[in-house]
Amino acid sequence: MLASQAHMWNHTFNYINSMSLKCAIQLGIPDIIHSHGQAMTLSNLVAALPINNNAKTLDYIFRLMRFLIHAGFLSQTQVNDKEEEGYLLTPASRLLLKDEPLCQIPFVQMELEPHFMDPWHSLSQWIKNGNDSSTPFAICHVKPLFEYDEKKPKINRQFNEIMASDSRLIMSVVIEHCKAVFEGLKSLVDVGGCPGIVAKIIANALPEIDCIVFDLPHVIEGCEGSKNLSYVEGDMFKSIPSIDEILLKWVLHDWGDEGCIKILKECKEAIPSKEKGGKVIIIDMVLTDHKLQKGDDKSYETQLFFDMLMMVHVSGKERNQQDWAKLFSGAGFGDYNIIPVLGLRSIIEVFPLSVEFAKLNKTPVK
Repeated sequence: MLASQAHMWNHTFNYINSMSLKCAIQLGIPDIIHSHGQAMTLSNLVAALPINNNAKTLDYIFRLMRFLIHAGFLSQTQVNDKEEEGYLLTPASRLLLKDEPLCQIPFVQMELEPHFMDPWHSLSQWIKNGNDSSTPFAICHVKPLFEYDEKKPKINRQFNEIMASDSRLIMSVVIEHCKAVFEGLKSLVDVGGCPGIVAKIIANALPEIDCIVFDLPHVIEGCEGSKNLSYVEGDMFKSIPSIDEILLKWVLHDWGDEGCIKILKECKEAIPSKEKGGKVIIIDMVLTDHKLQKGDDKSYETQLFFDMLMMVHVSGKERNQQDWAKLFSGAGFGDYNIIPVLGLRSIIEVFPLSVEFAKLNKTPVK
């Protein structure tokens, strides 16, 4: 029972992980240590922080740093003959540097803002009501997330920064290890792809492909294209420009099954047959069976965190392979291929029905 109590306490106090991380970002601790150029002692760190330097703040920062070390955001090493310990960044904390191209600060800041945290207090009420047409976020803020964000320039800016940073990380892996999924194409539409980082990376790496960023008018307003990159406004639930290949990066997990099938049906209408190179590329999570994880509990836990996040903030969900297969079948696609090379996420290639299969089953194919 004592062990069970400790387990319960740890889950109750999980927010301390998040808030301690937010505090470190607000104080600028990762950038200060990075600028120091070597392991930084506690006294040097406190002197460099924008705080009152006294015995109390020295103790406060020591305790915060001890926690961040335990959380894996810092490490320690001996720095001089006095056997003083100095703080060093870890790979995780390097993602918290302001000038880091893959900086994750906007993600941390946005998710820990009160307007994103408050909906969790409405989760039990939402479950009791059993209202599929709403979300805990909508109960808390009266409006669904996307309508709420549309009127909040700061949130829109943070969201674009998050998507840009994530796209740079993900696409660096895709271009290096899975470039073949785009080769041989003449045209591609990145649906819901603003601010256009993914399309820009593809356009630069494969200049023979004409890339289109397709998003809502207010989202792409002011965006400028280039030689083989253009922006087109529209609604993915109504129609998608005719194209060889469609990319959906981190889009479908925002929507329930009905919404996803509607989007996928529009995709199917926009691309040619499999024989003519028609394909949809999805970059999203594929929930793994935790019984088969073989010790990788952290990755599975992160996927479950995102699944709960999608349930509370939007109407979406994270899906396992069987869930994805039902969506593809429901939208009229013929086959799919999962490429698990993106850590928590995967590349999923989805193909229209082949002409031969369609003839045998009397299914119309474009």
